[in-house]
Amino acid sequence: MADRATVGVYEDRAAEWRAERAPKSTAAVEAFAAVDRPDGITADLGCGPGWHTGSLPSPALAIDAARSMLKMVPDHAPDALRCRADLAALPLAAGSLAGAWASRSYVHLDRRHVPLALADLHRALAPGAPVELHIFEGDADFEPFSDDDFPGRRFSQWPEDWIAPLMEGAGFTLDALERLDRPPKVATLIVKGHRARTLPDTVGPGMRLLICGLNPSVYAADAGAGFARPGNRFWPAALAAGLVSTDRDPRRALIDHGVGMTDLVKRATPRADALTADEYRRGLDRLEWLAGWLKPAAVCFVGLAGWRAAVDRKAQAGVQPQELGGRPVYVMPSTSGAAAGYQLPDYVTHLQQAAALTT
Repeated sequence: MADRATVGVYEDRAAEWRAERAPKSTAAVEAFAAVDRPDGITADLGCGPGWHTGSLPSPALAIDAARSMLKMVPDHAPDALRCRADLAALPLAAGSLAGAWASRSYVHLDRRHVPLALADLHRALAPGAPVELHIFEGDADFEPFSDDDFPGRRFSQWPEDWIAPLMEGAGFTLDALERLDRPPKVATLIVKGHRARTLPDTVGPGMRLLICGLNPSVYAADAGAGFARPGNRFWPAALAAGLVSTDRDPRRALIDHGVGMTDLVKRATPRADALTADEYRRGLDRLEWLAGWLKPAAVCFVGLAGWRAAVDRKAQAGVQPQELGGRPVYVMPSTSGAAAGYQLPDYVTHLQQAAALTT
C-alpha cells in the first residue's frame, strides 16, 4: 500500500515539485518508447506531472496516487489517459498493458511489499511487454532521507545483487541492469526487462508458510495461479486443511492467511522434465535468498522430484534436515492428477504437518 505521508507530500507540494524537479533529459524514456511491444496501452507508473508520459507511445496511461499530480499531466501529455491508483494494487484488467515505465515510483513502497506489487504489475501486462523501473541503490526497507528537501517521504533502497532474483521471482526477464550515479544523492539502478510467460511469486513479510512448486506449467502461467489445472489436488487439499479460504487465488492466500507461493524454477514448461540441472541450482540459490530475506515461518515443497533434483536425491516426504535461508523445510508428494498412489486426505495431512512447523 502507498504510504499516506509520502503521497501527502506530493499532494501538497505538486507545484513546487514540478518547478524544481523537471528532468534534464527525456532520452531514457524516448529509448524505452522505441522498444518493441504488443499493441495496447503503455503506462507511466507514478507519473508525477507527466514529464515522461508525453514521450510514451500513444495511447499512454498516466497513473499516480496524488490527485494534484494527475491534474498537471495534460500540460505535458494532453492525449494521455489518467488514473489515480496505488502501485501496490493496480485497477487494471489482466494483460491490458503493452508496457510500463516507472521512474523512481516503486521507491515509495516498503521494500518487503514490492514483490507483491510487481506480481500485480505482471498480471496487468501482456506477455512480452517491456518494463523499465528506476529504483534506488542501497539497503533500506522504508526510511526517510536525512537531506530530503521534500521531507516526510520514505524510500526503499536495493542492493544491486538483489535485482536479478527480485525480477526473476516477479516473473520478468531481466534484459539489462545499469547504474546511474547521482552524487551527492544515492545512485539509481535502471532495471530493463520484459514480462515473461510465467507465474510471479506472491510473497511478503509475515508469511507463516511459503509454498514452493517445482516450476509453473504453461497452463498455470496463463491461468495466473499455480496448481491451476483441473485434477491437481493442491487447492482442494489446501482448502480442506484450512490453509486458505479461496480457491486458486494466491493473492488472497497471502493477504488473508499468510501463505506465500513461489517455484524452484520460474520458467514455465509443458513438462517438468524439460528443466536442467543448472536451473535447479540457480533456483535453489534464489530460494535461499528469498527465504533469508522475508523469513517465512516454514517452507513447504510440493513435489519430491524438485527437492531431490536440487538438494537430496534420497529425500523422503516430511521435515528435511536441510533448511532454506534458515527456515525449516517440509517436502510433500506432487499434487498433480498424474501422481499415482495418493488421495486427497494424504495431501491434507501433509499440508497440516507442514503448517505445524509454523506454530
